[in-house]
Amino acid sequence: MKRFADPKVAAVFGAYAPDTRKRLMALRETIFEVAAATGGVGALTETLKWGQPSYLTGETGSGTTVRIDRLKGDGGGYAVYFHCQSGLVGQFRELYPETFAYEGERAIHFGARERIPVRELRHCIALALTHHLRKKRRK
Repeated sequence: MKRFADPKVAAVFGAYAPDTRKRLMALRETIFEVAAATGGVGALTETLKWGQPSYLTGETGSGTTVRIDRLKGDGGGYAVYFHCQSGLVGQFRELYPETFAYEGERAIHFGARERIPVRELRHCIALALTHHLRKKRRK
């Protein structure tokens, strides 16, 4: 398990209910694993944006920010958030129309006891972490 470099991020994780913390820690680990396995991404910067744990491709600028957080008032649900104007969630919806629960153009939601489709989620995270690379190649 990757150690926290930022004590503020560690404090946010520490404030989650134990079950939610476990799920979000697993999601955090997945984000770091995908970044390490995806060419051009480089090291991630973990910080807080809007009070949510956020993962930036600061070393390379290859992608858009990926954020994670619990769903407020949802009994243990949680989500992965993406920049709403990036078009990524629409792309995910086209690729995986029945796989995920989507929130508009900004998030993929998971229920507290839901089985995560790991392969598909890893693909979505990789697309987010390489979003700017792909945009540059199209120009």
